[in-house]
Amino acid sequence: MTAPFISKPMLVEEQWLDFNGHLNMAFYNVLFDRGVDQVGDILGFGPAYRERTGNTTFSAEFHLCYLRELHLGDQVTASFQLLDYDAKSFHFYQELTHVDGWTAATGEGIGLHIDQSGPKVAPMPEDILAKFAVLSEQHSSLPRPSRVGRVMGIRHK
Repeated sequence: MTAPFISKPMLVEEQWLDFNGHLNMAFYNVLFDRGVDQVGDILGFGPAYRERTGNTTFSAEFHLCYLRELHLGDQVTASFQLLDYDAKSFHFYQELTHVDGWTAATGEGIGLHIDQSGPKVAPMPEDILAKFAVLSEQHSSLPRPSRVGRVMGIRHK
């Protein structure tokens, strides 16, 4: 896996546009989520994992910053940088990057491993934790993104 992971290219779809003619805010999340799904496939999560084990992942929190508009047909990739993890959760950072090289949005999230019989947060199996350990090692030399841990609020002068 690359450090950071870079998704396959994804296109902005027509039904995702708002009345201003650019990507509706909700669909930035869709693009980020599709990028995370690709990482999940590598780590061993996904529909087959859910069917086999009754476990899955849920998003606990996600902070998104919109930096530049996306339009119909724009092609982007979603990065994924693992910042931290433990037996039940993982902290990550993402960027949506346009094919021309500029960043359209950034996101920071917390994912949880879920036993759907509860549902409740549950430890990940050892084989998946081993994959997280490898990913963590691969990403440990990456600089911590400056947009991680941003506080939201109105800036008063």
